Amino acid sequence: MNTNLLSLIVAACYATATFAIGARLFAARESWRPPRLVGIAVGLVGSLLHGFILYHGVLTPMGINLGFFTAASLVSWSAVLILLVSSLTKPVENLGLVLLPMAAIAVMLELRFSTHHLLGEPADWALGIHVLVSLFAYSLLTLASVQAILLAIQDHHLHGRHPGGFVRALPPLQTMEALLFELIGVGFFLLSLALVSGFAFLEDMFAQHLVHKTLLSVLSWLVFAALLWGRFRFGWRGRTAIRGTLMGFAFLMLAYFGSKMVLELILHR
Repeated sequence: MNTNLLSLIVAACYATATFAIGARLFAARESWRPPRLVGIAVGLVGSLLHGFILYHGVLTPMGINLGFFTAASLVSWSAVLILLVSSLTKPVENLGLVLLPMAAIAVMLELRFSTHHLLGEPADWALGIHVLVSLFAYSLLTLASVQAILLAIQDHHLHGRHPGGFVRALPPLQTMEALLFELIGVGFFLLSLALVSGFAFLEDMFAQHLVHKTLLSVLSWLVFAALLWGRFRFGWRGRTAIRGTLMGFAFLMLAYFGSKMVLELILHR
């Protein structure tokens, strides 16, 4: 199938799923709210087609292609897929209001600005493991950051004594916080594996073109480690948890996409 047409279909599926999820939160009448599974199902169709596009764009005969826009599309796809599958058993589909439009934009940017940055040889299994683990770590911590934003909005409305609107459709505050730390916990574990595999499999994690990525990734790891320890030891929650999550996520995104933007789009390396 034509990649251009397929990308448009994926973007349309993500937009439709966003509308369905939004309608459940913001529709004034119960009769205007679609069933919960509609948004999830349409989103899953889009993610399956998105995965097909990425399969042919990332796994090339010359090696793994992780150009800037391809990598952004890959991370957004994995985050959406994890979200939608998790939504089948947990009330997390509301995160799709942010992630699904981001994924649609990523698909269209990849289509418009195709970039190529080949990593290793096709049979470089060690690099493949490192990339795969890193991908899932980024995706889960992206979900955690969006969860933190929703938690901040919910906390603001509740403290301002304005619990109406879409806040009423969100799970209770304690449930939202528990989901946040579940995402952080699994994401932190995978980030730890990504760092260990990087040091084990890559030749020099502190080479000139990797040093910023490595240091920022370690800073992110330290922030999430402190946040999890504070939750366990001192019961950190609320705004402390929100700020810590967003700080750790900012370091992580700067580590990967910040360095890739400078190297590939500005310095053209």
